[in-house]
Amino acid sequence: MIIAAHSVIFADDPDKARAFFRDVLDLPSVDAHDGWLIFKLPPAELGIHPESGDGATAGRHELYLMCDDIEQTRSDLEARGAEFGSPVTEAGFGRTTSIKIPGGGEIGLYEPRHRTAYEL
Repeated sequence: MIIAAHSVIFADDPDKARAFFRDVLDLPSVDAHDGWLIFKLPPAELGIHPESGDGATAGRHELYLMCDDIEQTRSDLEARGAEFGSPVTEAGFGRTTSIKIPGGGEIGLYEPRHRTAYEL
């Protein structure tokens, strides 16, 4: 039986990335061993999208954090030191932006405008 999902972010500087998730996003964590933090994520859902057809999305997977007010969430995170990689954009399914992870690329942030599954 599936009991949970475990997401992975690869980072050039995992200590910086872990500090960001701990200190800026304020996610609780456990120390699996020697400072290797495993973070508790909010409830989750999984969407399966078609590939783009041009090979750009073949085999690609993405992680988005969801929020109920993207402007307020962005403002709150910026006050804690977060940097964003893109402006808020309107999409058919909601509003999106990306958050820079120090030493670890970017992850998405979005405010859904569709029925959600994470509370099922």
